[in-house]
Amino acid sequence: MVSLHKPEIKLESLKEDIKDFLKTSGWEKKLQNAVYSELNVFPSPCHPAAPSEHIKEPLAYMRKAQGSWEKRILKSLNSMCTELNIPLAQKRPANEQKELLNKWNEMGTDEPDLSLFRPVYAPKDFLEVLMNLRNPNYENGEQPSFRNHLGLIQVPLKVKDIPELKEDFNELGLNIGQLGIDDSAQVPPEFFENEHVHVGQKVLAEQDSAAAQQYVRQGCPTALRADLWALILNVSNQPEDILYYEQLKSNVIQHDLLVDNLIYKDVKLTASNDDYYFVFEDYLYQVLLCFSRDTSVLEHFTYSSATPPKSYIQGKLGMEEYAVFYPPNGVIPFHGFSMYVAPLCFLYHEPSKLYQIFREMYVRFFFRLHSISSHPSGIVSLCLLFETLLQTHLPQLFYHLREIGAQPLRISFKWMVRAFSGYLATDQLLLLWDRILGYNSLEILAVLAAAVFAFRAVNLMEVTSLAAAEAVLADLSTLKVMPLLQIFLFATVT
Repeated sequence: MVSLHKPEIKLESLKEDIKDFLKTSGWEKKLQNAVYSELNVFPSPCHPAAPSEHIKEPLAYMRKAQGSWEKRILKSLNSMCTELNIPLAQKRPANEQKELLNKWNEMGTDEPDLSLFRPVYAPKDFLEVLMNLRNPNYENGEQPSFRNHLGLIQVPLKVKDIPELKEDFNELGLNIGQLGIDDSAQVPPEFFENEHVHVGQKVLAEQDSAAAQQYVRQGCPTALRADLWALILNVSNQPEDILYYEQLKSNVIQHDLLVDNLIYKDVKLTASNDDYYFVFEDYLYQVLLCFSRDTSVLEHFTYSSATPPKSYIQGKLGMEEYAVFYPPNGVIPFHGFSMYVAPLCFLYHEPSKLYQIFREMYVRFFFRLHSISSHPSGIVSLCLLFETLLQTHLPQLFYHLREIGAQPLRISFKWMVRAFSGYLATDQLLLLWDRILGYNSLEILAVLAAAVFAFRAVNLMEVTSLAAAEAVLADLSTLKVMPLLQIFLFATVT
């Protein structure tokens, strides 16, 4: 407003002057990045007359299944509450608040008794639910079709075939330079890497989210990854963001939630036992405890098939005006949830920035891995894509495993639900997550899962039980992600 009163500002050229100002001040880029970020997150517009639940999930039977699943999770949480006689939330006594504040950076040393707490659910419980999904309008008749009866997922969703995936992931082609490939014949790796780093520095200097997203499709140089991901996710860690994180922290200090124990338990069961991630235990508690209090996370429920669970103030059960979302972010953690955060600790050492990156990754991608929907990046589509790829391209292997009671999805499901976190070596996992960000899609998880089976096919053809198949695929830590993906997508005969 002050600028408008300056004598050099003329009303007739106001529009052009504002454009110039936006350019020279750097605000034009910031606005472009903010718009690009919104376009990446929100679904494409529906028909104006479409009801709001269609924006969340167009298929009624998926909405119904998700609703039933939510009730089951809530029942599990409430029964734990009743059994242990612990309230869902309570204010911490002053001495406890002080103690927690003092040990905020070393919460891992604290050993609360968690023996009575159990995860609300584990991935295998969720898989059982997905296996029972059916479309009531889809009559199979007497003759079951080939596709319907071989896999565990029995819903007719459209998934891509290899030619479509090749087109979508064409930057992973055999003749295109990639980070994570050591012996590309066309370009010596060190030459490609030097050039790629140089381009990456230019992209960062431009501060353009769209360019950064395109760039990471060929992988991120380690030194630039943290800044490039932040640019793609439009995270800038301004003073107001740091203040917001501090407010969440003070909410953690003041109030004790039942889900805090689930978070503690999950970190203890997963990341604390992981050779790569145990050192980040304190960071994980900080980020996840703050995340559970963050009401801004509720916004993602406008485009998620899920609905945040509600709790009622004591003695006011069923009275809507006394209902509150519980936990405040609407997300009940499950077994393995902390592994969504763990790999990010390698990139961000400043808690508020680590927090924002994780929150953005969650509301863009990770929520889709534990909710029932028909979205192409949703876990149901990923399972179906995985099974279809295997059935089509490795039919003998698929049939053999099915015959011995080792349905491939029973093995790969846990990899996909955790976006392979905790299964791949960290450098390989980050190369995979580069591509998730680059393509704004989780479909690559299903492709990689199928590629792992293809890679171990010879050994798998010899197994005679589920346990033996699991043993063959128990350790993925030596796998190189990019060659596996390239060979599966571009060297498979279609």
